[in-house]
Amino acid sequence: MSERLLLAIVVLLVALITGLALFWKPELPESPLPRASLPPGGDFTLHSADGPVHLADYRGKAVLLYFGYTACPDVCPTALAAVAAGLHQLRAEEVADVAVLFISVDPKRDAPAHLKEYAAFFHPAIVGMTGSAEEIAEVARRYGVFYSEQKVETAAGGYVVDHSSETYVIGRDGRLAGTLPHGAAPEQVAAAIRKILPTIP
Repeated sequence: MSERLLLAIVVLLVALITGLALFWKPELPESPLPRASLPPGGDFTLHSADGPVHLADYRGKAVLLYFGYTACPDVCPTALAAVAAGLHQLRAEEVADVAVLFISVDPKRDAPAHLKEYAAFFHPAIVGMTGSAEEIAEVARRYGVFYSEQKVETAAGGYVVDHSSETYVIGRDGRLAGTLPHGAAPEQVAAAIRKILPTIP
């Protein structure tokens, strides 16, 4: 094959590929691929320093739900601080329609009174709660939350708890509406809440 013929074939192939890239527009499916479904969520009852707390008590409000523990060295404080900063971006009448529930996945160390003090450090709207190991495991299962104790020699109590770090957003009807990833900015927190709340003039 002569060099001239080989060159002509290469030029033709390049032109064909360029033409396809510029002008070929394949038909896309009418709807995007289905998103991963949310866990079922649902009502639960746990215990705060002020008595039993039922998720159903907050019907009509936007609820943010976070699973963590007070001895968490960094993930929990970061998430709760972002939630608190998001609440500070709302008007007072909006904050009145929001509840933030902090469920401890470390019931051995997190007594209700300690949880109340810890939650209030971030924002007065945050309610700390706990329960038996079985109660917490059941709520965590329904929200798709993972947590596991890991022995650490230098940690208080001899262990830390690895756990999911999303914040769960629950609608005014009590149904799980979505999640916020760890590291969500306060603006994202406020926007997620306002998406649920009725419009307030």
